[in-house]
Amino acid sequence: RACVDPDDVVAYPYPTYSLYDTLVEIQAGRAYRVSYPDSFALPKGLWSVDAKLLFLCHPNSPSGTAVPVDTIAALAREKPRTLVVVDEAYVDFAAESAMKLVPHLPNVLVLRTLSKSFSLAGLRIGLAFGTTETIAEIGKIKDSYNVNRASLAGARAALEDTAWMRANVERICRTRARLCEGLRKLGFEVPESQANFVLARKRGVRLEGVYRALKERRILVRYFDTPELYDALRITVGTDAEIDALLHALEEIALV
Repeated sequence: RACVDPDDVVAYPYPTYSLYDTLVEIQAGRAYRVSYPDSFALPKGLWSVDAKLLFLCHPNSPSGTAVPVDTIAALAREKPRTLVVVDEAYVDFAAESAMKLVPHLPNVLVLRTLSKSFSLAGLRIGLAFGTTETIAEIGKIKDSYNVNRASLAGARAALEDTAWMRANVERICRTRARLCEGLRKLGFEVPESQANFVLARKRGVRLEGVYRALKERRILVRYFDTPELYDALRITVGTDAEIDALLHALEEIALV
């Protein structure tokens, strides 16, 4: 609402976080989706589009992949009239953040949340980092009481205990590596994830049946019934015991 008027173009790579479609529709904007290549590198088509705002999910959902921050910086410099919104919901699980770009590139806005690495999704606490002017525009459209006291207290306590968050992230990253290795041994193609989930693919093979077979075993993964991702499952990195159960179930399903 602060940055996009009706009929303004909002661009983003695809497939990505599905909420972007909804937000553009609410504002009566025009979504310009540029397909990711198989590598999930930043699509070349983003460089040529004339957009009012550009979303980059970094790391991306549902692929878990991340583009180099230097590439994000180059894109922002190339498009000084476009607000480049870098959605870093999962960045604590990644190698680098775009936060360092904010002091140097006035058209970069970085978004963060306590929902992922701090495991506080129910608090609905988000943060935005940008220029004074951009933040002031966002402030004009927020509700007067947009965050309740309980959420603020929880957020304050979490930010005072970042050691717990770092330990949580380290554990998830270790388990993520083991999950990726196990999935690859089972014949899945797994892009290098920098999030707390992985994307497991079998090119050209519809995985809805695998999704349903896992659900029957009380193992929930995400299936996307779309032309781009019908052959993929998004799998959250759980506990070691949960990952063992998943890999064992996938072995059983493959034998049926």
